[in-house]
Amino acid sequence: MKNWKLAPKSESVAKYVECYWFLEKEPDDHGNLYPKLNPDPAAHLIIASDNEVHQYDHSGTRQVVQGCHWIFPHLKTLTMDHSDPFKIIGIKFRVGALYSLNLPDLISILDKVEPVAIRRMFGSHLGSAEQLVDSAFEQRDSLCDTLDDALSVYLSKALDDKHSELVRNILPILSDTPIAEIGEKLHRSQRTIERAFTRVTGLTMKQVHSMVRLEDMLNYLYELNDAELNWADIASKYEFSDQPHLIRHLKNSIGNTPAAYAQQRDLTIDVYGNFELN
Repeated sequence: MKNWKLAPKSESVAKYVECYWFLEKEPDDHGNLYPKLNPDPAAHLIIASDNEVHQYDHSGTRQVVQGCHWIFPHLKTLTMDHSDPFKIIGIKFRVGALYSLNLPDLISILDKVEPVAIRRMFGSHLGSAEQLVDSAFEQRDSLCDTLDDALSVYLSKALDDKHSELVRNILPILSDTPIAEIGEKLHRSQRTIERAFTRVTGLTMKQVHSMVRLEDMLNYLYELNDAELNWADIASKYEFSDQPHLIRHLKNSIGNTPAAYAQQRDLTIDVYGNFELN
């Protein structure tokens, strides 16, 4: 298994793109064949070879796409079929970025994957998906430059308004500020910030706060072995009212109780590791 994660070098791109990442499952990798993607408020553009088939399941619904595709923000855990080798490049857009890209039909799409033609999207500024994924591991810095160049042109059409600017101010403080206090902190009415947030992201602040907290907690759990797992302490650390509250949250978010998750360790972070920004 090979992977990396890089931040955009271009400031204009970094305004809308959080990172680029790469993941390759090789034929001799024999880990969990059906890893799960935990809920995520961000959209990811996946660059993959045209002949690769990708399968995502949730709540009895199966979505199958071939080649390049979007993974839109999802409130549900998505189970992927990774039984075959693959190579993919991901572009993780910042929460709410699709709004500034004037893609109104995409903003409110949740729990969906959709095919996308990257040559139509980026024109001649980006090579074929096959060329990109084939050289992605050995030439990561060069690929980052290529993606920066292509996205710089694409994102030059991005437009921000008072709503997206307000959401850009909300996001950095959302994880450590009570939602009811954000309006006062930003000197806006609570109704104004809540309406702007939903308009730009397609999600409520409570939903995004919950997903950000879950992501932080899963990163923390990844560093612990089974003997170190104390769920009462974890509930306190992440400000759940009590351990049953944490149990309900995990059950609703990832479909497993804490005990079942500790036994299975079947999320992508457990299967492929927590690869940090290089």
